Amino acid sequence: MSIIEISEAIIRHNSNASSYSRGEEYYRRGAIAALKKRGNLIQAEVEGNEITPYQISIRFDAGGITSALCTCAYNYDGWCKHIVATLLACSRQSERVEERPTVEQLLNRLDLLQTQRLVQELVENRPELIEDIDEFVSLIDLPILVTKSPSTRQSKIDTSPFRSHIKRILRDGLRELEYGSEDDPFTDDLLAVIEKAREFTENGDGNNAIAILETITATYAEDWDELLDYGGDSYSIAEPLDSAWTEAILCAEISPAEIVDLQVMLESWEDEISADFAMSLEALRQGWDYEPLQQIMQGDDTIQLWEDERPSFADDLVLIRLQILERQNRYTEYLNLALAEEMTMQYLTQLAALGRVEEAMSAAKILMEKAEEAFALAKILREDGYLTEALEIAQIGINFSDNCLYEFTTWTSDLAQGLEDHTTALNASIIAFKIKPSFRDYRKIEDLASETWLIVKQDLLQRLQETSIWVSQETKVDIFLYEGLIDDAMRTVERDIYYASELLHTVMDAAISHRPDWVIDHARTRAEPIMEQGKADRYHAAVKWLKKAKAGYFQLGQKAEWSAYRSQLEANHGRKRKLMELFKELN
Repeated sequence: MSIIEISEAIIRHNSNASSYSRGEEYYRRGAIAALKKRGNLIQAEVEGNEITPYQISIRFDAGGITSALCTCAYNYDGWCKHIVATLLACSRQSERVEERPTVEQLLNRLDLLQTQRLVQELVENRPELIEDIDEFVSLIDLPILVTKSPSTRQSKIDTSPFRSHIKRILRDGLRELEYGSEDDPFTDDLLAVIEKAREFTENGDGNNAIAILETITATYAEDWDELLDYGGDSYSIAEPLDSAWTEAILCAEISPAEIVDLQVMLESWEDEISADFAMSLEALRQGWDYEPLQQIMQGDDTIQLWEDERPSFADDLVLIRLQILERQNRYTEYLNLALAEEMTMQYLTQLAALGRVEEAMSAAKILMEKAEEAFALAKILREDGYLTEALEIAQIGINFSDNCLYEFTTWTSDLAQGLEDHTTALNASIIAFKIKPSFRDYRKIEDLASETWLIVKQDLLQRLQETSIWVSQETKVDIFLYEGLIDDAMRTVERDIYYASELLHTVMDAAISHRPDWVIDHARTRAEPIMEQGKADRYHAAVKWLKKAKAGYFQLGQKAEWSAYRSQLEANHGRKRKLMELFKELN
């Protein structure tokens, strides 16, 4: 795949003003080195404030950039300056990008012995890689499915370390509570141990997972009375524990006698630690041989899974079943169950993942009702190279309501822009702006709207002026000042005298020539209380406000009035030496 055309407008849209400006500075001073392309991956090194250069990785497809990562600590608003600098280099000096082979192409040149030698040399230079290699090889060696045996509950692992670990977590947590700690000293560590049990389940070893969970739950129950004395509760771990038990039960081969034993234990623990194990008990009761479940997985769409009222955990139980079916490559049963239980997102994305794209597209147009479902399907289609189909699904999905709609519409706009569908890109960006207005999206809409911008702009500004939804004051001010609507910017910041001073200073700078009287009034309103209350640590802020007042007086041609006002302040506060020293800045 040749490198995509990266317009500077796209770079600007995905970074804030500061990152773009500083990224352009980095580009101009030649901070970008080792600019390479491997398949659909761009890599670069950017010299920054650290001794070693920052590493940049940018992935793309025919629809545009799909991810942009940097090793710097920036994690705020859009792309960092290093990513901006790299993309500017790609945009302005594409001849600098060195075409290099992908990892797959490089490894294809090696035989087994050469590959082994390569891995050994890598580990020799970077010893920490041995842990990743160890984990990878261990996962390969683990069985996908549990093999049935006469004694399936006989675990192969020693659970005593897990018991000791849980005991230590509870003991240390109780000690923290005794010392008066108000933080939760148990949950994170307990959840980490539960996750260890789930790792066995994910590798098809439900029996060992049950052994670990039994140890965790029993040990926790033993210390329950003491936990209760210190105000402890099981709410934070009860749900994850129930979920882990459910998954383990459905992955294990359990005899009828063992089912009874587990049922007794789970019901006993429910009473002992005030937990709800209803889902795992139901999984124990149904197993996989439950007749309605079997009929549904075989494609009988006339069967109801629940004879009586659908329980609150029904969806969670189905999702766990689907995860297991997917791990076991039982795709037909997966699709039948997902469809019957109205798990639309899982049904559609699995069809797409299996390459049954036409079927997924047809089903989506009938079944989709949420933006979340459309977004999940569109992302799968794009990852598999079906960009046109992904955009078609996105065009439908952005008309639904959902919590993910802002992220979805932004994603859709970028994809549509990459595919040169400017109408869809504009429509999606407008929806995104109306959900969560931002100056960056406003500028993006301006670029996309082209000759229709004047009409679109009026609608956006009217919405911004009249909207009752929460919009950041900074966004309003940035847009109003950009459009020269200084009165609107003034009204935005004057409603709250305690609002961020930097934002008010910005508006005052813009309003000096437009409404100097307003600047004087608001600057004095903020400076005078600081001086009158003798807040020495804020005198510098007071003087900063007075500088704005002085600029307002001078703009009005009222130098004499300013001098009189300053003299009055000096007379009233002359004994405040720190303040008077700072007053020299007003000269």
